[in-house]
Amino acid sequence: MNSKLFKFLSYAFLLFPTAAFAGETLEILNTPKSLDLTHHIIGYLSLAFTVLAYVAAMSEEVIELRKSKPMVLGSALVWFTICIYYAMHDEAKVAAVAFESNLLAYIELFLFTLVSMTYLNAMEERGIFNVLRIWLLNRQYSYRQLFWITGVLAFLLSTVISGMAVALLMGAVAAAVGKYKKEFVALACVNIIVATNAGGSLSPLGGISTLFVWQHKILHFYEFFSLAVPCLVDFLLPAAVMHFFVPKEIPIASTRSMLLRRGSKRIILLFIVTLIITVWSNVVLELPPAAGMMAGLGILEFFCFYLTRTKHEGKGKLDHVSQLQGVVTTDNRKQDFDIFKNIGNIDWDTLLFFYGAMMMIGALGFVGYLNAIAHFMFGMISPTIANISIGLSSAFVDNGTLMFAVLSMHPELPNGQWLLLTLTLGVGGSLLSIGSAPGVALLGQIKEGYTFAFHMRWMPVILLGYIASIVVHFWINARYF
Repeated sequence: MNSKLFKFLSYAFLLFPTAAFAGETLEILNTPKSLDLTHHIIGYLSLAFTVLAYVAAMSEEVIELRKSKPMVLGSALVWFTICIYYAMHDEAKVAAVAFESNLLAYIELFLFTLVSMTYLNAMEERGIFNVLRIWLLNRQYSYRQLFWITGVLAFLLSTVISGMAVALLMGAVAAAVGKYKKEFVALACVNIIVATNAGGSLSPLGGISTLFVWQHKILHFYEFFSLAVPCLVDFLLPAAVMHFFVPKEIPIASTRSMLLRRGSKRIILLFIVTLIITVWSNVVLELPPAAGMMAGLGILEFFCFYLTRTKHEGKGKLDHVSQLQGVVTTDNRKQDFDIFKNIGNIDWDTLLFFYGAMMMIGALGFVGYLNAIAHFMFGMISPTIANISIGLSSAFVDNGTLMFAVLSMHPELPNGQWLLLTLTLGVGGSLLSIGSAPGVALLGQIKEGYTFAFHMRWMPVILLGYIASIVVHFWINARYF
């Protein structure tokens, strides 16, 4: 698998105030010193800078400007504008503390993402995802079987792995086995996107919406699994309809061999251990998830040291040797392991994009715009209608940005409504190909077959799954309301 497929593995994990500065920040922001600038020139300028930055970022393909550049510059302009105004009124510390609170939130979630993506890059570099892809190719499954296998695997893997990574992996499988069946590739891609977004919505480790809510300790880790059945419905209903449009033929098997490089199995084990440490330290010790993930990174770094120091001892050996149609893999040329190359391969453009998004939305909340929106959405209309509408809007706007905006509003909602919000924001992005990171990733990866227009054809069926999942949530999770 081309390593470039995993360069864009992180379309989101950032944004949301933590408890680190909770005492000082809340005390200062709730005093009269915190000014309402929603109808002031400073507020209008902040809003204008934010809109211009987002428009420039969304026009990345047209103007050929990396999306992080306008976002980082825009965030700087917004905060400097606010801070200069506060400094002119001898209240510079108030704005500075607000900035630091948002910055600390970004750092915490950045570290979580850093470790997660480093492990994924390490697995890809060790050949783990190549093995899975080629193994599926050589099992002689029919197109319909592969349609369900890739969908189910995407659903399951996305509960613990970045949605973009899962989509790229399963998309590579679909493109490989459907080389001469464009209709299969297109349907499989739609199914993978729906499955990935649905699976990521029921676990804090896989979905951006759930991660934010868990990070803020609004819901306990185990409570998110109450969304398992609604998420399954969201995935299975559209897949069942698409099933009848998938070709019945069996693709030609591959003659390529499978290879796992030295240490690959142990890296998988270390990743599992890291996830266990993360959940345990959060539930038992009440540490932020980033603490457990950084512990896992330390373990991986020492394992990297071990592989490098013992590379000559393992020369010529394989962790896994497979024979496929008479082809045997007998050479493992890469014995050592450079952890910092895997860290360096993270998509920094996306991470910086979300830095800008987090800081600008935090600024709009500090100015007072989010409070005004919250008063309307969660005070004047039904929270259920508000959450469903926000979920539908995630088909156009990144769900991480939307969730951060809602969290910054501090609405008082029962757990059932918070679960509804994480559900709708997670699965709502499947309605359009541009509504989620997996969709955007596959649009760029799949050159023939899967297109924006093709995805649009299946939007009514996906919307049916979206509605059905909400109905099921209200039915089986009534105790949370």
